[in-house]
Amino acid sequence: MAVAIRVIPCLDVDDGRVVKGVNFRGLVDAGDPVELAHRYDSEGADELTFLDVSASSEGRATTLDVVRRTAEEVFVPLTVGGGVRSVADVDQLLRAGADKVGVNTAAIHRPGLIDDVSRRFGNQVLVLSLDARRCATTPSGFEVTTHGGTRGTGIDAVAWAREVADRGAGEILLNSMDADGTRAGFDLAMLAEVRAAVGIPLIASGGAGTPAHFAEAALAGADAVLAASVFHFGRITIAEVKRELARAGMPVRRT
Repeated sequence: MAVAIRVIPCLDVDDGRVVKGVNFRGLVDAGDPVELAHRYDSEGADELTFLDVSASSEGRATTLDVVRRTAEEVFVPLTVGGGVRSVADVDQLLRAGADKVGVNTAAIHRPGLIDDVSRRFGNQVLVLSLDARRCATTPSGFEVTTHGGTRGTGIDAVAWAREVADRGAGEILLNSMDADGTRAGFDLAMLAEVRAAVGIPLIASGGAGTPAHFAEAALAGADAVLAASVFHFGRITIAEVKRELARAGMPVRRT
């Protein structure tokens, strides 16, 4: 039986509140993270993702509290990322109730962190968050970015995806910085390129605006589909996404 396509609401948490903007700018308050997580759990979300967008020392403490409170309220897997720099950070988040931990910038600066985390905790714990944008100077036409897509690294996104998979990442959260928050659709070309390069699960992120967009991402090779604002502000429900995926012939878990 084919593995079901997972539908994952993403909660960008800043100072204890969920926020959302366009291309990571113009952030507006979207609600209480624990309340939203509870709602999504009851509505049939397959997993939840929390990203600490400030990743400051104060934000980390806030995120740990949010993770603890959420883990007591929901029964779906919880991924937490933002500011994770060490094996100790991963251990702290797992002890707080996270099931998986997302790593991004620290792995770019020290790729060996991926090896360290996967050896210590197993690759099923490690989600490599890859923020990429279109770039004419890289071989694939996509570049790895940091700082919310504002800083280019010169690293080819497809080559980086291949490397992190080889080093032991359990899955890749592929976020299109060009599409993020625009509701114009996922970057299907980027999804297809990365899908062709790696065999580990791939989460599509950035650009969802209609239920059809999620099905398009799954058909392009995504194993899971992630979105934020369209869920937070009630433009699309999880049930609508799953119905569209099923209509496209994709296996889904029941809501």
